[in-house]
Amino acid sequence: MRERRTGSLRTRDYLQQIGVGELPRRSSPFDPGYDPVTLASHLDQSAHLISTLKISMACWLVASEKSTRSKVAAANSLKVPTVTGGGPFEVAVAQGKLSAYLDLCSDIGVTRIEAGEGFTAPGLKPAAIVAQADRRGLEVQFEIGKKHEGEFTGRAMAALLGIGHRWLDAGARELIVEARESACGVGLFDRNGELQRRFADAFVEAFGFEHVSFEAPNKASQFALLDHFGREVALCNIRLEELLRVEIYRRGLHSDAFGKPRLRPMAPPGEEPSEEG
Repeated sequence: MRERRTGSLRTRDYLQQIGVGELPRRSSPFDPGYDPVTLASHLDQSAHLISTLKISMACWLVASEKSTRSKVAAANSLKVPTVTGGGPFEVAVAQGKLSAYLDLCSDIGVTRIEAGEGFTAPGLKPAAIVAQADRRGLEVQFEIGKKHEGEFTGRAMAALLGIGHRWLDAGARELIVEARESACGVGLFDRNGELQRRFADAFVEAFGFEHVSFEAPNKASQFALLDHFGREVALCNIRLEELLRVEIYRRGLHSDAFGKPRLRPMAPPGEEPSEEG
């Protein structure tokens, strides 16, 4: 048997040969409470694909503080921005402790906080929130939509778009469109889990792909948004173990995506099959 030499070729070069070019980072997975070693391993494998890592829910507040800080440090060391979920923000506002919450987020080392009114109604003033965060070196993103009021309606869309404009005008970096953990009967997804495309289009038309990200917590929602918009769309709330599947779909390398014009790789120069055995 001929001796094999390994280590001289690169997957990146091969992807270019088959028409898969480099893409900007457009996926934001979340950490629902993984242990630090598991999270660090995922980052080692996929940091180059991650736009932001959400330290999600309130899990990081009740976990060992040492573990929380080590996870944020692991992301920072790989230049992966981190963002806290919107739930702790809403609780902090409702309890009158927003300043303390922002101080803690800054001290932990996260890049960004998520603001929202998903299950509370605090009547936020976007400019004031962004200014408080900015003084602590924190960016802000805002989550659009309520967690318990069902799917979006045509009547509600004008108000939702108006809220988005106010937050972006105030200095928020990104808008997040709510879908919770089910993507069913909430936000852009109806009771059957079907994407309401006209509403999704309205968000992109209003804010552009660079300022809006869609929660896509499961396979059906991920594939539906990529099928509809193509590889440019930004997705978030992806489970870490599903990130690579999302990214092969985005690049047309998944069997269900390869035949779709918006996702299929560009046709490379032809090459005749070898006749060698």
